[in-house]
Amino acid sequence: MKGYHIITFGCQMNAHDSEKIAGLLELNGYVESIEPKDSELIIINTCSIRKKAEDKFFSQLGRYKKLKTKKKDLKIVVTGCIAQQEGERIIKRAPYVDFVIGPQNIHLVGNLDTNQRILTSENIDISTLSIDAKRNIQTKALINIMYGCNNFCSYCVVPYTRGREKSRASNEIIEEIKGLTLNGYKEFTLLGQNVNSYKSDINFVELLKKIEDIEDVERIRFMTSHPKDLSDELIKAFKDFSKLCEHIHLPLQSGSNKILFLMNRKYTYEEYLKKIYKLREYVPDISITTDIITGFPSETEEDHLLTLKALQEIQFDGIFSFKYSLRPGTKSAFYEDNVDINTKNRRLNEINQLQDEITDKKNELLKNNKLEILIEGPSDKPNFKLMGRTRGNKIVYLNSHNNSTSYGNIVNVIIKHTHRHSLEAEYIEDSNSHTRL
Repeated sequence: MKGYHIITFGCQMNAHDSEKIAGLLELNGYVESIEPKDSELIIINTCSIRKKAEDKFFSQLGRYKKLKTKKKDLKIVVTGCIAQQEGERIIKRAPYVDFVIGPQNIHLVGNLDTNQRILTSENIDISTLSIDAKRNIQTKALINIMYGCNNFCSYCVVPYTRGREKSRASNEIIEEIKGLTLNGYKEFTLLGQNVNSYKSDINFVELLKKIEDIEDVERIRFMTSHPKDLSDELIKAFKDFSKLCEHIHLPLQSGSNKILFLMNRKYTYEEYLKKIYKLREYVPDISITTDIITGFPSETEEDHLLTLKALQEIQFDGIFSFKYSLRPGTKSAFYEDNVDINTKNRRLNEINQLQDEITDKKNELLKNNKLEILIEGPSDKPNFKLMGRTRGNKIVYLNSHNNSTSYGNIVNVIIKHTHRHSLEAEYIEDSNSHTRL
């Protein structure tokens, strides 16, 4: 049997694409190899949202050049957003790459018997393709509900690499989820570049209601949301739908209206803040995370201070923060990148330092609280047996172990110790009444 090895960079959309690629390969007789050297096929699934991710990819790719010369039957395939964006330039830079396949063409990975090395057609409606994924976790599943993006934020390549928005038919999504529940899956994360704008025969909230009504579904999550499309109807759903977890990832990007305008985000900070207040009005303990970009072209010290002020005002549970990096093909690539690297680094450090303090304080408030967790699997942390996650998407390590704490079960725990990125807990024997947090 031929072995395959997949390296994945980037977002959950990419992670799920890799699961689909693995499913296609195994359908065609491949088996997964732990080590690249034991593989006949290496696939690098790429992300081009930031230059750092692109640099990591090319560094990784370079490591396989020697392996390719030693192993003549080895095929190297580049997939994902860099594949779509760079196409033939990847082959020119690394001629030992055999195939370059865009995100809308991953269904071709299973059969590479072709002389065409660049497979980046944009004329394929991937939302209509059915691909059985090989999922990495047996308790929760990623589900694509839509593909592409229509927002054209000035810094983002996604509309160019993944195309325009296309929503899957709701009945196909429902059938996929029902099938997975039969195999023991309990939690489902709905994926899209902007899930709020999902629309087929029904809208996004109506889709959530249909999933809520599936008996064996225990938890529903979704990402990512665009603030401009976060409707009152969807905000209210967090209160009305018992299976919808109390967590939302809502990218802010900047606290400065000037920068938000230049980013083409289509909302003001004040509009964003009103939605945060409304979310907390319906669900006071909702966990809110966000993205922040610092050092965007023309960002002044005053703009930076407005972002720090926003973090203080909103009190996010956590953030993903990045230095601005120019992405070819985007509108901001034509702006003057006039914030020097030392200033970007300082501002990023100040943002992270402030948010670390906020996260520590928010997590400390959970100490001695009873929380509901879904047991996801074994712990990767010494001295702990299991790892689970709260409804608010916080990682919990558990040292108790009995029949109630089997993988996929939902149990109540008492939080004993808190850290910035995780919690430590003890199992308690009253799991019939779960606590929503």
